[in-house]
Amino acid sequence: MNFRERVALVTGSTQGIGLAVAEVMARHGASIALHGLCSRDQGERQAEELGERWGVPVRFFAGDLSQADACAELVDDVTSAFGRLDVLVNNAGIQHTAALENFPVDRWDAIQAINLRAPFLLMRRALPIMRRQRWGRIVNIASVHGLVASVNKAAYCAAKHGLVGLTRVAALETARDGITVNAICPGWTATPILEPQIQARGEEKGLDREDAIRDLVVEKQPNALLMPPSWIGETVAFLCGEAAAGITGTAMPVDGGWTAQ
Repeated sequence: MNFRERVALVTGSTQGIGLAVAEVMARHGASIALHGLCSRDQGERQAEELGERWGVPVRFFAGDLSQADACAELVDDVTSAFGRLDVLVNNAGIQHTAALENFPVDRWDAIQAINLRAPFLLMRRALPIMRRQRWGRIVNIASVHGLVASVNKAAYCAAKHGLVGLTRVAALETARDGITVNAICPGWTATPILEPQIQARGEEKGLDREDAIRDLVVEKQPNALLMPPSWIGETVAFLCGEAAAGITGTAMPVDGGWTAQ
């Protein structure tokens, strides 16, 4: 794969899956719009290091995606800086776990805003650009919880199921425009968003961190692996490549067999 002429915006890409996606896309030659809520100094330092490592243009963009205006501004700023936008990876996400009857309304609203509304707003702004170019790739990082449910994850499951549905609608609406829209549904992956669940499992069962991870993972995922984020990055790159030009509207599990059960 060679993305030398492509510009990729990856939201939430200063850590976790987003950073892994940015690394893989940069390694394949894409110019990268790095995005996160870290300090500007930290973000620009990460952008500089990433660009030097792979010899591609990388710029950092801030923006609180819980704010509707910030989503449109992010797409506009990236397009202005690079002159085009070819790939949008909607990765930014937040999590909170609680029983349905105790779920805080403010946390519900925050999760819907970041995990579902922001991808909608970013796609809405990016699609006209991609249509004019007659080429575009949108990859939404959903979750295995966009396909199945788990207790105490009402808001997250609702948002990720919604993101899968949004992906399919967008794929149908762009099927003749040289654009593909797909979702990836990761299982247990080594990311910061998982840390509160690991800690809670350890406290609940009196386990050290490694045993807590294993106890959490094997409960649902047959391969018993806390998967590296790079696996998701490689899947994104595949979906953006020419070999995947005929793949659109999918919700691709990368879940160690979780949804095969």
